[in-house]
Amino acid sequence: MHICVRAHEPWQSTANHMEDKPLTQPRQGLQSASTDNVDLTTFGSCVTEPAMPTYCVRFIPSITDVDSLTWNCLTGSGYPFLQHEFLLALEQSGCTNIQTGWQPLHALVETNTEINPRLIACMPLFAKTNSMGEYVFDWSWADAYQRHGLAYYPKLVTAIPFTPCAGPRICIAAGVSPETIHQLLFAQIQKLAAKIHASSWHVLFPEPELALSLSNLNLLQRSGCQYQWFNADYACFDEFLATFSSRKRKNLRKERMNIAEQGIVFEQLEGNAIHADHWQHFYQFYQSTYLVRGRAPYLNEQFFTELGRSMPQHLLLVMARKADHYIAGALFFKGEDTLYGRYWGCTEEMQFLHFETCYYQGIDYCITHGISRIDSGAQGEHKIQRGFKPVNTRSSHWIAHPDFSGAIASFLQEETQHINDYLQSAAQGLPFRKDLKL
Repeated sequence: MHICVRAHEPWQSTANHMEDKPLTQPRQGLQSASTDNVDLTTFGSCVTEPAMPTYCVRFIPSITDVDSLTWNCLTGSGYPFLQHEFLLALEQSGCTNIQTGWQPLHALVETNTEINPRLIACMPLFAKTNSMGEYVFDWSWADAYQRHGLAYYPKLVTAIPFTPCAGPRICIAAGVSPETIHQLLFAQIQKLAAKIHASSWHVLFPEPELALSLSNLNLLQRSGCQYQWFNADYACFDEFLATFSSRKRKNLRKERMNIAEQGIVFEQLEGNAIHADHWQHFYQFYQSTYLVRGRAPYLNEQFFTELGRSMPQHLLLVMARKADHYIAGALFFKGEDTLYGRYWGCTEEMQFLHFETCYYQGIDYCITHGISRIDSGAQGEHKIQRGFKPVNTRSSHWIAHPDFSGAIASFLQEETQHINDYLQSAAQGLPFRKDLKL
């Protein structure tokens, strides 16, 4: 079988897309007769089998099937998106289920004992029936499957829904060999894929160590590009600006002055200082970014209010006020050493309002609180000239069909070269003075 995975400027697949929108919309749901009768809600209870003499793997259809304290003891608190509370808010608000194409199937690795089995590793996992909300774009892969009369969906995805932020994907107890757990999970993922007729397994935005381990298990590796800000122990925003060339420094100061001269002031609200009326205003802003493009938002208001209730210590809400009313807002998540910029919106379009709300307010906060970096998520070449450096992102992919695996491997080899070239080219647009090495 000769297979061609078509690419349109493949290096832009993670660098420049404004939305995770397909080039050609693939058929939705379970696409072949062999999978039409698969019930995605039954996997968790039916796939529990000893995988090694010491450990067994269990797939659960809801995060509620594992105790929050037990889960969080493994994941830690440094990366908020893997917290039990975050995944639970997605489920309880109806954002991750069969209807949205994000059916939970989280993997638990437990000691193989009948009495009091101990959780020693966990991994977020979803059965996907579309490719929305992933930010690692595989629409052309789905199209290639469709052209050959094969089903790309369902597929298995280890990721944080709607969250293109790199971080832990497999959390393992101290003293347990990561390589052993990775091998074990991969073996069981392949069995699960065969059972549910899944085409593939995709691990999106993993940390470098996991990507390397999965590469050693022969998963295909994919590169992408995002833009992040790094704190060089700046004492204030002006000290950060002092690293810019004169012209770029002047331009950024004009942007901030433009917003101030319009009488716009900003509130940085944290934790329990974020009240119900703040969430109502913010959701109006967030929703508007989708409605102007004729799309429904991925997340609903219940999701945000649930986060405010269950994990307020991780939240920073920046609200922009003009006169007596709010006009814009941006929601950040606080990690151990990272501020994650995630959602934004406005009801009044003003020049530079987005930059101030989403970037400069976040930089101010990081400098004040000694936070090392800002992960601003996907897209946005305009961030470069504002001091956000292009960085490489990773994803790992197992494709069950050997011919498609080979075709996609060739595609990725070409795409990776384009990504590497783009990273070098994009770095040339940074605004920093030539006499500094940042």
